[in-house]
Amino acid sequence: MKESVVFWIAVLLPVLGFAQNTHLASASPNTDANVAQKKPLELKERRVLPLFGEAGKTSEQIDHEIKFLSECDRSFSSRTEASNFFAARAWEYLQEGALDTACYRFNLAHLLNDKNVEAYWGLGVVSYQRENWTDAKRMLSRGINIQNDNVALLVDLSTVDLKLYALTNRKEDLDEAGKLLKHATELDSTYALGQYNLALLHYNLNEPEKSWEYLHRGRALDFSLMNLDFVELLKAKMPDPQGFFK
Repeated sequence: MKESVVFWIAVLLPVLGFAQNTHLASASPNTDANVAQKKPLELKERRVLPLFGEAGKTSEQIDHEIKFLSECDRSFSSRTEASNFFAARAWEYLQEGALDTACYRFNLAHLLNDKNVEAYWGLGVVSYQRENWTDAKRMLSRGINIQNDNVALLVDLSTVDLKLYALTNRKEDLDEAGKLLKHATELDSTYALGQYNLALLHYNLNEPEKSWEYLHRGRALDFSLMNLDFVELLKAKMPDPQGFFK
């Protein structure tokens, strides 16, 4: 989706050792579902959690949802159309950095159609920008469970795994990223971000020659996504075999 470029840039930050925080932050960036279970949350608090916090619905929430759905039934030809409308608005809010508003709109899109991949995708991106990696992975995974041939979504989930690996050094995250990227590139080898993520994958596997190979494939597809800081890291491991980066 539109935010995939942000994913590619952001996932490199732990590897590069940047100190600054480039993520957009909400008032409560690391939401813990267990906290939501410990104390009842008001509806306005639930609205800005992915899928309303996935806690039991209060009577107030049920009343609001019934009213909202009734209004949408009068205003749109179908709930699918309404869901797509709210998802589109949510992406716009996300681009503006209004994470809470975007999250609420994606929640409404999901309420209208729980098979809308865009809702899970958007909630995954919101969670990622809030630095809630667990929710990001969970939301994107649910989207893929519905649409497992979506190349961009597969690559975005691989980015979350690469980010988790950079933070925790867990081999299983790297393995999962590899499986996702293999599937994605089998579907479409011309998706540039998939090639760049493969370059990062093989960098982490200490396979610089393969990393260079995929970096150049990504460069040929879309040079604008090139991260020159990553290039310098890769050069430190092995000079560019093609001699493009001196």
